[in-house]
Parts: sequence; C-alpha cells; structure tokens
Amino acid sequence: MAESIIIRIQSPDGVKRISASKRESVATFLKKVAKEFGFINNGFSVYQNRNRTGEISASQNKTLSVLKIKHGDMLFLFPSSAAGPSSDVMDISATVQGARSFSNPPVVEDEIDQYLSKQDGKIYRNRDAQLCRHGPMGKCVHCVPLEPFDEDYLNHLEPPVKHMSFHANIRKLTGGADKGKFVALENISCKIKSGCEGHPPWPEGICTKCQPSAITLNRQKYRHVDNIMFENHTIADRFLDYWRKTGNQRIGYLYGRYTEHKDIPLGIRAEVAAIYEPPQIGAQNSLELLDDPKAKVVNEIAAKLGLTKVGWIFTDLVSEDTRKGTVRYSRNKDSYFLSAEECITAGYFQNKEPNLCRLSPDGHFGSKFVTVVATGGPDNQVHFEGYQVSNQCMALVRDECLLPCRDAPELGYAKESSSEQYVPDVFYKDIDKFGNEITQLARPLPVEYLIIDITTTFPKDPVYTFSTSSNLFSIENRDALGETQDFHSLATYLSQNPSNVFLDIISDFHLLLFLVTNDVMPLQDSISLLLDAVRTRNEELAQTWKKSEQWATIEQLCSTVGVQPSELPDYGAIGGSTHAASSSMWSCVHCTFMNQAGTDNCEMCRLPRT
Repeated sequence: MAESIIIRIQSPDGVKRISASKRESVATFLKKVAKEFGFINNGFSVYQNRNRTGEISASQNKTLSVLKIKHGDMLFLFPSSAAGPSSDVMDISATVQGARSFSNPPVVEDEIDQYLSKQDGKIYRNRDAQLCRHGPMGKCVHCVPLEPFDEDYLNHLEPPVKHMSFHANIRKLTGGADKGKFVALENISCKIKSGCEGHPPWPEGICTKCQPSAITLNRQKYRHVDNIMFENHTIADRFLDYWRKTGNQRIGYLYGRYTEHKDIPLGIRAEVAAIYEPPQIGAQNSLELLDDPKAKVVNEIAAKLGLTKVGWIFTDLVSEDTRKGTVRYSRNKDSYFLSAEECITAGYFQNKEPNLCRLSPDGHFGSKFVTVVATGGPDNQVHFEGYQVSNQCMALVRDECLLPCRDAPELGYAKESSSEQYVPDVFYKDIDKFGNEITQLARPLPVEYLIIDITTTFPKDPVYTFSTSSNLFSIENRDALGETQDFHSLATYLSQNPSNVFLDIISDFHLLLFLVTNDVMPLQDSISLLLDAVRTRNEELAQTWKKSEQWATIEQLCSTVGVQPSELPDYGAIGGSTHAASSSMWSCVHCTFMNQAGTDNCEMCRLPRT
C-alpha cells in the first residue's frame, strides 16, 4: 500500500487537510480537493506557491511524488471568477452537498508597495582594503551584501534605526529555505469567533475554539512608514497660524503621497502636500471633531489631484514667553509622547485606512496612516513629532478593548469582560526592582508599548505641489478667525494675484475645494479638466478650462461682491471681454447668489432680499 500523506490546502475560506498518497495522480488529488471545498467543476486553480506560480493541473498526468509534493506541504487554492467548463473539466460523479463557487479577486496593493516588492533591497558594500583578502570579483563576510533587515547595520546608522521597514520585515519572513511558503500575516482579533454551536452564546458559555487568545504586548520591530516629510514650511506655518492667532488647538488631515525613503532599506516616506482642516471645536486644552459633510468630496478631489489621505496632525502648544516666541516643552520621557486617548484616536484612524497586503488572508494588514503632533521641543520651539500605533493597539481599539485613564494620560486600561462583551486578557512585560522580567496585567498599561516613532522632516530644497504665491486663499472652517471662504474672499484673492499664468493662480488646494463645495455654484461635475491641469502642471489644459462658462460665471459672482471688474486679472476673458454682471442684478446678502432684477426672494436660499 502506498504511503499515506496529508497535504494542506489554503483558500480564502481557510486551511483544510486532505489525505492522499505519494503515487496518487494529480487528477485524482484535484477531485478530492474539489469535493472537500464544494466545487462541482474546475472553478478553481491550485498552485505550489502563494504568488500563483507552479500550477498543479489535471492535464499534467503526473503523480504527487513527481511534482515533489511531500507530507505536510501547503498548496494554495484560488477560486476563478466564474466556475464553468473549460478544457480541463474534472468529472466528479458524486453530488457534493452545499456546492458553491465564489470569487476572490487578488489584492491590488498601493503603487509604492508594488514598486518596493520588485526591488532587490540588499545593502551593497565596497571591498574592504584591510579585511578582504580576495580579488576584485570575489566576496567575503566583510563585503558581501547585507539583507535589508540586518539589525547591526540599522543600529549603526546615524541616527540609529529602531524599526526596520515593513517590506524589510516581509523579506525576513519570506527568506530562508521555504521562501515564505508558510507566511500569513494574520490580523489580531479580540472577539469571540462566531458559529460555535457546542454551547450557549456568551455570557452563558465559551470554549477554547471560539475564545480569543490572550495578548502579550510587544514593541513592534517594524513600521509601515519610515519618514514623514512636509513639502515646504508654508504648509505647516499656515496650519500653526490658527493657534498663533487664537491660542486654541487645531486638528487637520494630511494629504500627500507615499514615496520611497532611500535612507532606510525598502523604506516608505509619507510626503505631505496639503492640510485640510475639518469642522471642529477647539479650546486651549481640548479638541472636538464635528461631522464633516464634505469629507467624501474632499477625498475624491484629492484623488483626482494624485493625492491621498496619509495621516492627521494636531497641535498641543502652550505659550512660554510671548516676547521670545517660545512654547512649553511638555512631551518628553518624564511625562508622555502620546496620551492614551491620542493612541486610541490614532488607532481609530489607522483602522479606517488599512494597508492593503497580499500576504494577509484578510487582504489588509496594519496601516500607513500617520500621526503628527505639533508641540514644544527641548529648545522651546515648535517641533513636529511623528508616530504610529502598533498593530496590536489597532486590534484593541477596533474591538473596543482599550480605554484611557482619567487622571494619568500616559496610561491606558484594558477593559474587563462583562455580560455584553468578552475581553481577552492583555499582558505586558516589565523589569522589576531586582532586574527580573515579569509579566503584568494591562490594568493599567503604559502606552509606550503601543507607540512607534517616525522621523518628521522638511526638505532643504522646498517642493511645491500647489501655488507658491505669498497671497493664498482662505483655509476652510476658520470662521472663528474671521477667515471665510466666499466669493468676496475669492475676488480679493484674484485681485491680489495679478499673475498672467492662470495655472499658478488656480493651483491652491483650498481654492479648488471651495470651487467644488461652495453652496452657490458647486463645480463638482465640471472641474475634472482643471484638476488634471493642476495635477500634471499643464498650462494649456488650464487655459482651456478658463474659457468655460463656469469660470465666466464665477467672475460675474466675484464682480458683484465689492471688487470691480477692472481690478480682476484679465485671465478670464472670453472673446476679448470679461463677463461682468448686469447692474440690474442684485446679490443676496445671505448666500451671495446673483438674482435677476424684479425678484424679492433669493432664488438659491429663498430668503428675502433685505
């Protein structure tokens, strides 16, 4: 009798074990796979490698031993988009109960992840004249290329790098003899598994099959983003202006792009091109985010500009000496770097922006969403500090297992189980007064176990995705400062920027958002050409759009709010003349909409003329 072996098959629904023999034909084995997974035809493919190479087909007419499939090996099953007949139809006579076919399209990772996955990533070193005893074509331990996850190399960088990059960590997992054959980046779950029928549901019953495992917090050895860079100082200065003028704290979303960070092997950099400030209530020591009805539109406009939401930023600034312009240095090793409440908020944002990953059964793992704090530094000047929270923290926040402490911002607290929710035990390791490593229950929990720090920088040579003008358009949601986004502020902005290059005038992130989201004349359906012009820096496309009726109407609205047509730059002319509004029209004092003469109520807001 042929020797019996067990082959593991990993599919989108999990892993199943199938008994076979070494001399069994591929066709017979695939019939067993189809029966086990519930397929009635060849609506799937089986591969020897996760990257869909080494396909096992019934037409090969070979045995498992010829294909070098051994006991305990794992194969990978990928369902096709539509199960149907083909040239390799398998004849399965038995009726399979609960037969099903399903599709699982491959995960499309971010462009930067696709790029880095194709890079060599190794750290090449020159031949050492003193230690190397071989010729110029040889290699030895002193000059052989290092792997991107080499800890000794990272520790000797200036400054030392505590966390390897995410892609370096993937290379570490997929290296070795098995080439990552058994690698699966599993997301942590703190919830009871559903579908367990051997006992009543919680709180009446629980078993080892459905009970989530206890969590021991470890400092994460890798990070998804290795550097945060603001394109220029103007972006940060305009954001800080709100605190400088009011003394109240401020929050904003960072929009930019992910690029390669060449200072760290296979590193990723988050480049910030603009900051969007959502509706909020700020005070000297608190912030409250309000519902933002424009959030979806802002993301769509940013995407058309080639940008994505890469993180969030908030201020924690207290003036130290107004004459010297210094601020208080409050976040340090003796207090905290991020409070527990801020860690929970960061975890909430990171869960909303997951990192797509082909090695995860869920299709996502961790997040590239970053946190930036504008706070006082050791020199009592404003510093920008970057952070992320670990994947363990993301899981605790997602499953509502982590709480802040009221009187100690540097401490979190793992919830206790109740009749409504089962919470697994959470531990962390510490050193006692005798130097012994001990395990502590995370009640309370020092938040430094959850934090990953990221270097935040500004380039020596500023980069400008948007306008470089000194006169910039008003920022949204700053009514408390008297800075409003309306057609009067637009007219003022246009009159203060007499440049003949229309693209330079219109290339302002906040101006583009106003043109799309204003209540009087939103241009969401007719601004795509202009966004393409800004994204590609194409003046010809911008000139084409400025000749549209939409821009002529905007100029008409601007000319009725106190700025004379002669004061507006002549880049909106069509057929040699500007489209000034007729003197018989009147502007609504409530919404600035232009109405025809003879009407008593505004056609837009329906309010009386006076």
